[in-house]
Amino acid sequence: MAYKELATRKPFIVNKNLGSAVEVEPEELTTTNTDGVPVVIPTQKQKYNFDRNGWLLIPSVLSDTDIAEMREFCQRLHETPEHIPEPERCTLGGPLQKLVDHPVIIGFLNEFLAYPPAASEDCYGFRLEETTLSFGNTASEPQTQSILHKGNGLFRLPGDSHLYRCVPGRGWSGLTRAVWELTEVTSETNSIRFITGSHKAAYPIPDGVQNPNSPLWETYQCPPGSLFLLTESMTQTQVQPKVAKRICISNLYNTVASRWSNWMPHPQLLETMPPKRQTLFREAYAGGNVVNGDFGQRTSAYPAEI
Repeated sequence: MAYKELATRKPFIVNKNLGSAVEVEPEELTTTNTDGVPVVIPTQKQKYNFDRNGWLLIPSVLSDTDIAEMREFCQRLHETPEHIPEPERCTLGGPLQKLVDHPVIIGFLNEFLAYPPAASEDCYGFRLEETTLSFGNTASEPQTQSILHKGNGLFRLPGDSHLYRCVPGRGWSGLTRAVWELTEVTSETNSIRFITGSHKAAYPIPDGVQNPNSPLWETYQCPPGSLFLLTESMTQTQVQPKVAKRICISNLYNTVASRWSNWMPHPQLLETMPPKRQTLFREAYAGGNVVNGDFGQRTSAYPAEI
């Protein structure tokens, strides 16, 4: 049996004033990154998979040249940080900085995180909370490194940040993590474990599932240069694998109106960033928090000529 083409109408998302709808679409938000490269709009399949699973793996995003340069910098940062200028002794230094607003990241976060009135061609509609390096060490036996945490994002209060919201045709992820894998990742080297779909769970996690050996816990495998995206409202934990040769960069994003941590890059490093990239680190508030945008018009229920 052949089905007609499946489609949905534009989602109705309530705007700031009088119950009117947000009129701007994600693909109409920031269309280029800091380097002027067009953003990569996620496919319908990618949007569907992230919304239903709480995570999305995009293999082989980075070039071999980028991977080599970034791994070399990570090794220096891990082994001889004193040889790197102090402001750049973090995962925003050197070639790693361009990962924070990679075209794939901007296109994805325009869909799942950006606040449209706070976005413009000179300003991203979200913030970067923090960025960290994982440079693997080996362990004799697998062991749980962190307690089981998060999950049930549909029912959290907004101030929690670990939340997930959805209406027909649109998902919103709250705290969203982007993990850039700079080495090949297998189930033996990957430390993250998660429960697919738990960002939408309505019930507490059962006792039997709290065992990290439960079959509900999953991980992922990918070639170097891949990107793993997940909503932080998904139930997850970390384990120490036997083989830990993994090198990855983890960047955590949040809405412009909320902060989860007080981390900020070195002031001198921030000053040297292009203006557009600096907007990832602006103060956390909503009203008028946009550069060269039209916050009032995008939140208004009235026609432009009034």
